[in-house]
Amino acid sequence: MTRRFLSLLLASALAVGTTGCDSLEQNPVATSSKDAVFGSENGLALYTNSLDNWMPDANNIIQAESMSDYAARRDVPQFVRPGVYNPRVTDLTSSGQYEVVALGGDVNWRWNTLRSINYFLANNVDASVPERVRNNYNGIARFFRAWFYFEKVKRYGDVPWIDKPLDVSDPALYGPRDSRTVVMDHVLEDLDFAIANITAQNEASRTLITKDVALALKSRVALFEGTFRKYHPEFNLQSSADKFLNESANAAKVLIDGKRYSLYTGSGVTDSYRQVFTRDVPIAQEVILTNLQSTSLGVRHQANWIYTSATTGVRFSFIRQFINTYLNADGTPFTDRAGYQTMTFQQETKGRDARLSQTIRTPGYKRVQSGTQVAAPPAFTYTYTGYHPIKFSTDDASQDGGQLNTNAVHIFRYAEVLLNYAEAKAELGQLTAADWAATVGATRARAGITGGLTSLPTTVDPYLKSVYFPDISNPVILEIRRERGIELAMEGLRFYDIVRWARGPLMEMEWRGIYVPAANTNLDLDENGTPDVNFFTVNPTNRVNGVTYISVTGSDFKLANGTSGEIVWRNDIPRKWDQKLYLYPIPESDLLTNPALKQNPGW
Repeated sequence: MTRRFLSLLLASALAVGTTGCDSLEQNPVATSSKDAVFGSENGLALYTNSLDNWMPDANNIIQAESMSDYAARRDVPQFVRPGVYNPRVTDLTSSGQYEVVALGGDVNWRWNTLRSINYFLANNVDASVPERVRNNYNGIARFFRAWFYFEKVKRYGDVPWIDKPLDVSDPALYGPRDSRTVVMDHVLEDLDFAIANITAQNEASRTLITKDVALALKSRVALFEGTFRKYHPEFNLQSSADKFLNESANAAKVLIDGKRYSLYTGSGVTDSYRQVFTRDVPIAQEVILTNLQSTSLGVRHQANWIYTSATTGVRFSFIRQFINTYLNADGTPFTDRAGYQTMTFQQETKGRDARLSQTIRTPGYKRVQSGTQVAAPPAFTYTYTGYHPIKFSTDDASQDGGQLNTNAVHIFRYAEVLLNYAEAKAELGQLTAADWAATVGATRARAGITGGLTSLPTTVDPYLKSVYFPDISNPVILEIRRERGIELAMEGLRFYDIVRWARGPLMEMEWRGIYVPAANTNLDLDENGTPDVNFFTVNPTNRVNGVTYISVTGSDFKLANGTSGEIVWRNDIPRKWDQKLYLYPIPESDLLTNPALKQNPGW
């Protein structure tokens, strides 16, 4: 039985010492005997098991990038619509807007999880339990505190550092925020304690918090902070950027040198990458921490429903600018091909990085319906751009109608660690050809790319630089950023990648789709001899069965040249990235309760 399932089953049997508290001024109440919790290893395990419920579940992760630069969707995110998002409207998750893109729980100005963690750390002192055992569980609790604060700092910048359970008379309830430098130094201390004291190195189910999970989190946290400080001079923290970049590289290197993980290649170039995301049992050689699903326990997610339904979710669709960044199979940029701008969907999907066909529907993709494999081209009843995602969904159409998916959805995997290491070392100016081959070269080799796997890039890709990163002239850093976008697509990291790189303006990018050579023409997108879609300017009177007909005469959905060109979706609604958006606002209600918090700049 997994750790998370255990905590769910036992939650009613053991109150973990606190009731919910969303704001700092609320005071929790103990609901069980301390001896029952802190007097045995079993009690400590049950308490720390409950902290797992703070982590993102599978549905959080599969929808975490509904606000990102490469995501076209039903509506423009309110966060980037001028004048819409403000300190009075700071929690849109409940309204289905999916504007919040954090991978931990308590993503808004909520503190109940922190109270539970600090209560545990303050009371785990029973000498009848061996110190080594207590420190193991303290390490798990401090792992969660580090992650909790990482999410808070990503979102708000400066936040109050609290490392004890507060009572109603504690002045810290109404104190100011601590600096990000203070908080992030404490986050590193917590992670170092976790790495040193958690006794399990790794474990087979990939559901427990282990040393390796703590190392993976540290590599993620420190890379974020190091690059954020480097690329955001407005915070005057550039002098300490290298400290965090070194911490990230060192944590990743411990995992790499341990040789407990490797990239899965057992299903060949055309399927290995996707198998990592569609199997019920995680591929342990690559997965470090996962969300297991269980039909018997009623724990399932809804990836199939989200990525096939016209009404569920936001109809996430990749945009063409991002699809253009996938390399050719020989390792050269796709945008070096003559005439790439007017290539049809059928043409542009050939001879590419094999992850493209394992991330979106491409010609030849099939699904199982009533036990039979059938052609499944991009469905314009779902996708707006033609780049229809499949990464987390399965090919079984019977799972499309609800929360029915049983494939595991991962929180940390080894490919991210490799790319964290490569980026940190590149930012430090220390990446070697051997490092490149073992990291970016390895992820590209799994995807069938044959060129540029063992030597550092020396040429800047003009498309990548002009469209995505105009301020970067280092070809190694550019290529690592390309690789990170492709390898980790849809895994919940993209929005905060562009935040730490100070590339928020990418959120303004026009949502463009496949190139349509002519309107009013039936198109066979999967080349199986049967037409799939028709983009019309004149409503056809004789419609072909099985063809989806879409008008391109409106202001929301059109072709760039009127009767031909790339699909353009929703450029009728303005979007604007402001400097203030690199940090979220403190909710107005909390500022009224505690004016000492002060508001973030620009809000």
